[in-house]
Amino acid sequence: MKLEQPLQCALLSASSVFAAPQSYPANGTTPAEFSSKCADVASKLAVDGAFVHTAEFVAAGTNLTLPLYDQTCAEASPPITADICRVALWVSTSERSGLNMEAWLPANWTGRFLSGGNGGLNGCIKYEDLAYASGLGFAAVGTNNGHNGTSGKPFYNNSDVVEDFAYRALHTGVVVGKQITEDFYGKPHDKSFYLGCSTGGRQGFKMAQDFPDDFDGIVAGAPAFSFNNLTSWSGHFYTLTGPANASTFVPMSKWAVVHADVLKQCDKLDNYEDGIIEAPLHCKYDPSGLACAEGSNTTTCLTPEQLETVKAVYSPLLNDNGDLVYPRLQPGAELGAAAVLTNGQPFPYTTDWFRYAVYNDPTWDPTTISSKDYDNAARLNLFGIETFKGDLSGVKDRGTKVIHWHGGADFIISSENSPRYYEHVSSTMGLSSDELDEFYRFFYVSGTGHCGGGDGAHAIGQGLGEINGYEPSHNVLMALIDWVENGNAPETLIGTKFVNDTEALGVEFERAHCKFPKVNQYQGGNPNVVESWECVNP
Repeated sequence: MKLEQPLQCALLSASSVFAAPQSYPANGTTPAEFSSKCADVASKLAVDGAFVHTAEFVAAGTNLTLPLYDQTCAEASPPITADICRVALWVSTSERSGLNMEAWLPANWTGRFLSGGNGGLNGCIKYEDLAYASGLGFAAVGTNNGHNGTSGKPFYNNSDVVEDFAYRALHTGVVVGKQITEDFYGKPHDKSFYLGCSTGGRQGFKMAQDFPDDFDGIVAGAPAFSFNNLTSWSGHFYTLTGPANASTFVPMSKWAVVHADVLKQCDKLDNYEDGIIEAPLHCKYDPSGLACAEGSNTTTCLTPEQLETVKAVYSPLLNDNGDLVYPRLQPGAELGAAAVLTNGQPFPYTTDWFRYAVYNDPTWDPTTISSKDYDNAARLNLFGIETFKGDLSGVKDRGTKVIHWHGGADFIISSENSPRYYEHVSSTMGLSSDELDEFYRFFYVSGTGHCGGGDGAHAIGQGLGEINGYEPSHNVLMALIDWVENGNAPETLIGTKFVNDTEALGVEFERAHCKFPKVNQYQGGNPNVVESWECVNP
C-alpha cells in the first residue's frame, strides 16, 4: 500500500492525540545528548551471554542499511519516523544456540514497551514492526527467533534451535529487551505489549499460555497455533491434488470457476452480494453443481477426479482413526490457496519441519505424508510448539488483555481454526463469551487474506502497510492500548479498503468487523459505510 501522508507526521500526531501514561525524556533533551547516551549502551549493558553488535543513534528520516544475516531475510529499510537509539546484539541461549535481536529506543519514549514476532519458519527480524512501534513511542524489540533465514534447515540435529523457535527466543528477547529499556531510560516501562501475526500470532498465544507475565496486552493475528497439525494439514494438499499433470489436479482457471460458485452460494448469507463472505464459518459449500456433464467443455466444469479433489479441500483433515487433525480450508480462500497450497507442489514449510525437526532426516519425502506422520508430529510436540492450551487463567488473573483476529479469506492458515480455539478456551475454562470478554476477544476480519490484503476492509493497523489512522476504532494496536490503559474494550474493529489498495486514491469502503460469535449483516443503505451493517447473532 502506498502512503500518501508523510508517515512521520501521522505517527507524531497519533502519539500526541493518544496520550501515553507518562512521557520520559531519555536523560537528555538534545539529539547530541541522546546520541551520546546511545553510544554508551554497548559498554554499560550487563546481560549474561550477550554481545552488542552496534549501538547507534539513528535520526528520523534515515534510510537505514539493515544487516543481512541471510539473503532470504533481505528487505528495504522501513521508514524511520522518530529519532532512535538502535541496539543490535547477540544473546546466547545455550552452548549451541542463540539469537540476534534489536531494540529500537525512541527519544520520544511514552513508557510503553512492545515486542514483535516472526512469520513462517523464518529467522528474520521484522524491522517493519520495529519502525512502526518506535515511531509511536514504544521501546520496541524483535528477534530472529533463534536462527537466520526462512528455511528450517538450522533445526537439523539441533534441538536447542528448535526450542528457540518454539518459545525461547521470543521470551528471551522480551526479558533482555525490558532490561535494555530500563537501563537506557533509567526506569522500567509502564506497560508491555505484543504485536504479531501468523507465526507471530502463535508466539503471542504461546506467551499468553506459558508466560502470562510478559505482557499487559497481546495482539495475535492469524495465529499458527495447532502448529503440528497445521503443518500436517498444509502438507496434505499435495496428496489431494498430485502434481500439475495429474488427473486430480485443479488448475487456477478452474479454481476461479469454483470461487465464483462459492460466492454464488454463500455471498448472499450476509444480505449483500459484494464478493465478500462475512461469515465463512457458516458457508456450507457444495461444489457438486460444477460436475461436467458428459461431453461438455471441461474448461468450465470439474471432472469426476477434480470434483473429489475440491470436496476434499473443503473437508476437515482426519487421521486414520477418524480424529480431527485440522479444520477445512474455509470457502472464499480458494484463489489464494491455489497459488500456495493446492498448486501441485509440496508445501515448503511442511517439508522443512518434518525433515529437520520432526525426523532429523533430510531425505524424508513430503509427497508421502500420511496419518502416521500427522500422529508422529503431534505426539512429539517439540517443546510444546502446538500452542493449543485452552487454559488462559494466567492472563485472566493478571489482567492481561488479548485481541485475537483472523482474516476470513486466509489462504495459508484456515480461519476456521481460530473459532475452534476460542471455543476450546471457553470449554476449558468454563466461561461464556460474555465472561471471556473480560480478557479475550476474537474478531473475524472478513475478506482478508493472510495477515492482510484481500477484497475486504483489511487495513486494521496490524502493520505499516495496513493502516488507516490511529484511532482505537480503526487501529488494532491502539484498540489494545485503549483497553489495557483505559478499560475501553473493543466491540468491533473498523477496517478500511482503499481504492486499489492505495491510500492516495481514497477510501473505497469501511466495515466494522464483529466480535465473535456475532456476524455482520447488511441492513440497507450505502453498503460502503459501517452504519449500514450490524453485528448480529448467527
